[in-house]
Amino acid sequence: MSDVLSRLTSPPGAKHRERRLGRGAGSGLGKTCGRGQKGQKARNPGNIGKTHFQGGQTPIQRRLPKRGFRVPFPVVTQAVNVSSLERFDKGTEVTLEKLREARLVQRAGARVKILGDGDLTKGLTVHAHLFSKSAVAKIEKAGGKVVKVPVVAKKEEAAS
Repeated sequence: MSDVLSRLTSPPGAKHRERRLGRGAGSGLGKTCGRGQKGQKARNPGNIGKTHFQGGQTPIQRRLPKRGFRVPFPVVTQAVNVSSLERFDKGTEVTLEKLREARLVQRAGARVKILGDGDLTKGLTVHAHLFSKSAVAKIEKAGGKVVKVPVVAKKEEAAS
């Protein structure tokens, strides 16, 4: 392994020669050093470091009106219909992990809410954060059980 590491080189074209500025007219980068004649970009510091700088014009993000409010840490809830639970075998304990494996829940850290759309014919034990009243009624009517999983706050997850 160390033999391979000692022979590693950059691919051709990855390394360039350093630009040698101000080394005479024959170098092609003498006198003005490729910055042209006068102007804002010819002088030190040479450019404006502000991201949205528009040459002194009021930037577009200041001209447009600000509306609404963006929640900095939104609570994401993903819905799963009762009809989607039909794919599991009778008597299965449907946990959050099994819902993720079945690709019914895809967002990591999202709360899961079971909704009552569709029909359920199998008795399942369903674990989720939230349930609608109609979903609870349909799961229990099919001979299943509803288990509420406590919602873990972000700060508690980071501590553990």
